[in-house]
Amino acid sequence: MTNSPPGPAIVAQNVVKRFGEVTALNGVDLEVPRGSVLGLLGPNGAGKTTMVNILTTLAPMTSGRASVEGIDVSRSPAGVREVIGLAGQNVAVDEILTGRENLELVGGLFHLSRSKAVTRAGELLERFDLVDAADRQSKTYSGGMRRRLDLAASLMHHPQVLFLDEPTSGLDPRSRLVLWDVTRELVKGGTTVLLTTQYLEEADQLADNVVVIDHGRVIASGTPVELKARTGGEFVHFTIEENEIDAAIAATNSLVEGGAQVDRAANEIVLPAGDRGADVLLETVRRLDAAKLSVSDIGIRRPSLDDVFMSLTGHHTSEDNSSAGELSGADK
Repeated sequence: MTNSPPGPAIVAQNVVKRFGEVTALNGVDLEVPRGSVLGLLGPNGAGKTTMVNILTTLAPMTSGRASVEGIDVSRSPAGVREVIGLAGQNVAVDEILTGRENLELVGGLFHLSRSKAVTRAGELLERFDLVDAADRQSKTYSGGMRRRLDLAASLMHHPQVLFLDEPTSGLDPRSRLVLWDVTRELVKGGTTVLLTTQYLEEADQLADNVVVIDHGRVIASGTPVELKARTGGEFVHFTIEENEIDAAIAATNSLVEGGAQVDRAANEIVLPAGDRGADVLLETVRRLDAAKLSVSDIGIRRPSLDDVFMSLTGHHTSEDNSSAGELSGADK
């Protein structure tokens, strides 16, 4: 890893991106300290992938400024590509080549000597638990194996900054944990990571700082602890039959300031209880029982990043917003 200039590893200032009449990014500011993980959170269509594409030189911005390791993204795209790695949503491996051949090919593209490419490929195959499959065509790999190979390829040239665009989407729990462990190891070694995700647990596990983006705008930022503190205290949550949701809201809405939060897709009602979790829980049970409503699950929990997102936007990260369809796949 080469010497880094002073200042943050990633800086974006008032970045705007338009696709025709659709504004995918509307004045986004980001700053990522070196050797840290920034979690960029948002639903489909929020602008996450568009932001990654701009920072990795895959798409031009309409206006604004951005730099990676002090290199201007618009003026010196080739210089940016030398210091970054990217594992995008779509796995970029050649299915005809073996896992080893894929990595050695990428090493050659980054001008590694043959011997260095072979050595580095061996190191990464071992790190990502792919040694046994190294000499098989990658088309025989499972989805998790191909995702691990794709991430290994993004690390062939020891990038200073790594962009992970929803890297664990669709992975089984074991593969997800492997990628989390590798990400932590990279950060300990000084790599800076920008991670986009819809998995709130993932951001909670990995991110030093979080930026929440919705409809192309930054709506909140801070550490996971700081953001969760904004929602204030405990939550009483319960799951109820779909045809009883409105009756349950009517029965419990007056229990908490601001009323109940409703996730109709999950048949769940959440009551922000502050420091009155136990009292609100008991009264909720009484009222639901009096209304003869059927509750399948009820309890108290601490706020999560999903609660933060819900309180900020009124919907969960898994829900599409209107811009997703308008962009026709340009961003997720």
